[in-house]
This record gives sequence, C-alpha cells and structure tokens, in this order.
Amino acid sequence: MTTGEAQSNGQKSTATVWRNRAIITVATAVVLVIAYLILSSFIPRWWAQRLANMVHGSFTQGIWWGLVFGLVFTLVPLLLVVLAVRVWKRKGGKFIAGAAVIVALLTAVPNLMTLTIVLGGNNAAHAGQRILDVDAPAFRGACLVGAILAAVVFALVLALLGKRGLNRRSAAKAAAAPAPAPTPPPGTPPMTGER
Repeated sequence: MTTGEAQSNGQKSTATVWRNRAIITVATAVVLVIAYLILSSFIPRWWAQRLANMVHGSFTQGIWWGLVFGLVFTLVPLLLVVLAVRVWKRKGGKFIAGAAVIVALLTAVPNLMTLTIVLGGNNAAHAGQRILDVDAPAFRGACLVGAILAAVVFALVLALLGKRGLNRRSAAKAAAAPAPAPTPPPGTPPMTGER
C-alpha cells in the first residue's frame, strides 16, 4: 500500500505519527520547564508567608506547628503507601491503591514545600528562609523532629504488622499440619503390634 492509499483509507503514515509525537513531547517539556520556573520562584515565598501567618513570630507556636506538620504530613503519606501496597493485589484493589498513592502525595505536599525552602538555592528559597527566621522561628527544626518521630512510629507500625503476619502464618501452618501421635506417659511399656 502506498502513502496515498494509506491516507485515502484514513490511516496516517508512520512519519506523520512520529512527527506528531515529537511535537507533543517538545511542547510538554516546554510547558513543564516554564511551570517549574514559575513555581520555584513562587512556592517558597508563598508557603513561608502562610507559615508566618500561622505562627505569628512565636517560638511556642513555631514548635507546635512544626511538630504537627512534621508528624502528620510524614506519617499519613507513609501509612497510605503501606495501604496501597497491601491492597494492590486484591480484586478491585488497583483503584484503591492508586487513590491511596495520590492522596499520599497530596498529604506530603506541605512537607515538600517546606523542603523547597530549606534545601532550595534560588532567591525565592532564600527569601522563604528569611521569612521563617523572623516570623516562624523554630518551625523548621520542629518539623524535622516531627518527621523523625513519624519515621519511628512508622517503623513500629511495620514491625507490628510484620509480627502479626508472622503469627498468622505460623498459626495457619500449625492448623494445616497433622497432629502428632500422643506420647505415652513415662514408665509405660512400649506397645507392639502383637497381643
């Protein structure tokens, strides 16, 4: 079939398909780069101002909100990922697992935005650091402590789940294994087949 016949039948040639894919890929890359540049200059300042409005320059409030953010927005995403892994193979579980991963990513966003301020090297991150230094003191350190506490709690939850699963497997093996023959009390002569 020639190119003219393929186009007359409603099919596109391979070159046209690849050209369209290349154009879409380049356009997507350009949009993503522009979005990254805009967000990297906007998010750290904006998030630092939201935190400053919440803390109002108080060390106590900075410690409290830092612990809450670090603990909650680290522990909840980790637990949701465990939920996603556990339900992945069940019937209909792929939808629930996918939803759990999306919700985990969304609940991790506050800590990720704080991380852009702490680890960022651009002007917006430095502006966010200055805002947090003045208007949200102790927030960053308390957030780190909260995240570490969340990791410890998560490790304990995993250990308990692992122990529970091990106990469940050993109970299932014990139920499936044949019962051993009863042993005679000490001092009784062994039984033989002859009478």
